Amino acid sequence: MAASTIKNAELFLNLASPLRLKHIRSSLSNSKYISVCSVCGSIHQRNFSKYSSAKLNQRVNIDKGGKPSHKGWHSIIGLEIHAQIKSASKLFSGAGTQFGMSPNTQVSLFDAAFPGTLPVLNQKCVQAAVRTAQALGCHINQVSKFDRKHYFYADMPAGYQITQQRHPLAVGGSLTYVFQCSTTSRVERRSARLLQIQLEQDSGKSLHDLENGISLIDLNRAGVGLMEIVTAPDFTSGDDAASFVKDLRDILVTLGTCDGRMAEGSMRVDANVSVHRPGDPLGTRTEVKNLNSTKNIRLAIDNEIERQIEVLENGGIIENETRSFDAEDGQTIAMRDKEKLLDYRFLPEPNLPPLVIHLDDSTVPSESSSLFVTLRRNGSGYDNFCLPEQQRLMLETKYGVPLIHSVVLVRHGLFDLYEKLVSNHNCDTRATTAILKTSYISFLDDQRVDATESPVTIQQLAQLIHIFQRGEISSSSLSIVLNELSVSSQLSCQTIIEEKGLWMVSSNEVILAAIDEVLTKNPQNVKSYKKGKVNQLKVFTTKVMKILEGKASASHIQSLIKDKLDKY
Repeated sequence: MAASTIKNAELFLNLASPLRLKHIRSSLSNSKYISVCSVCGSIHQRNFSKYSSAKLNQRVNIDKGGKPSHKGWHSIIGLEIHAQIKSASKLFSGAGTQFGMSPNTQVSLFDAAFPGTLPVLNQKCVQAAVRTAQALGCHINQVSKFDRKHYFYADMPAGYQITQQRHPLAVGGSLTYVFQCSTTSRVERRSARLLQIQLEQDSGKSLHDLENGISLIDLNRAGVGLMEIVTAPDFTSGDDAASFVKDLRDILVTLGTCDGRMAEGSMRVDANVSVHRPGDPLGTRTEVKNLNSTKNIRLAIDNEIERQIEVLENGGIIENETRSFDAEDGQTIAMRDKEKLLDYRFLPEPNLPPLVIHLDDSTVPSESSSLFVTLRRNGSGYDNFCLPEQQRLMLETKYGVPLIHSVVLVRHGLFDLYEKLVSNHNCDTRATTAILKTSYISFLDDQRVDATESPVTIQQLAQLIHIFQRGEISSSSLSIVLNELSVSSQLSCQTIIEEKGLWMVSSNEVILAAIDEVLTKNPQNVKSYKKGKVNQLKVFTTKVMKILEGKASASHIQSLIKDKLDKY
């Protein structure tokens, strides 16, 4: 940005912020905090008298499907996912998009809504959205249009957002995802329909200081390109919705169209929730806004379902309103009443002609008043990606990896590594799965790297898997070897195991000596076993394993203990 541009933007920001908020406290007996915003005129209300998250968890039963069980009620959930497009510049300006920069340092004059500035469409953002739509099986509209969505928030300086509400980039499509229950080990494939994918610009960020009664505005995020992915109301629980978002995030990261960092705001989810009794019309829905983690998605939706059922069973009515989720209290909080909001007054964006998608340069007219983006140039197309679902299917069908483990391996980007270990280094599939899904993932997390940046080479990892496969080292020793390899890469696995004394104990004499020690010190447990309490066998095995520092086969130890006890 030129120096004059920065100076003008700073002048605008100094005039616009801080923005004052009026705060009104009600009586303590109502246990409420109410604030009336002088910017948007909305009343923000928080009620502290509801159930805490601990009480909520006690009140909600979980059925075998992994969703809250409310006898006589059905819940319906639809999602709106806002995914920031991975691009060096914003959707309609050349300002940067790097996360974590100082406030208001990545703002162009257009982002700050200076009069006379015009939008310039970022073709990379369009190509990313098209690539995403193709991966999700959507129908891509050859012609799409931009609208102005009017609303007046301090972090939207133009007073409107440029979006594609009425003529989106793509419609239809579906996603097969793996449902994972948060309370059991159950996994299963499910499918959800998509309604549309549209391009739009992100808003800025409001930083509220309630103690001093002010709000500060950071426009770094204003104008960043978003893909809004709207689903059909095909979900029934928090687990169901969270599982979908996890798989969608995996797809976007694989495609390189979004980095998927929900903690940084790269993906934010709005959940539309309603409940009704079977056979009755659908209930009034509420929208829970800005959920920024899969855990919060699950908790917020389950809490909102419980809240709506409680209201209805007590004779109340559900208001069509927007709510937020308080992660500390584990409950949703009313933000504003949708029925009382002003109409968004969608209007065609006058400064952007229709967006036309062309397959290649040959179909682009020599003279056109429309924006156009080509999907292929000079006959070259997009790279062929093996998407997460394809990777999972290959692990299951080709290598016999159970679905519950294939989900973990694919989500951590270990598919290519797994194939190379098994195909090129002759590693056993079961041993490879066991090591990668536990010790190796923990190792990468500790190193804060992904599989492509691992300090352990594939040759060293293959060597370790072969040793483990032969039963020469215990699973508890794997992390020790991996950590040593990361700091002493020139050493072999055998050398580290030898120096650290990690070889498995193979001598029955040593194992039997440890067994004798345990049985001698625990005569009451021996009597209990002889009386039929066979669970004592596991107790003895654990104690022997502790003496041997885990360097022996648990099943072999248990067999020796059983033989020993049978002779008593």
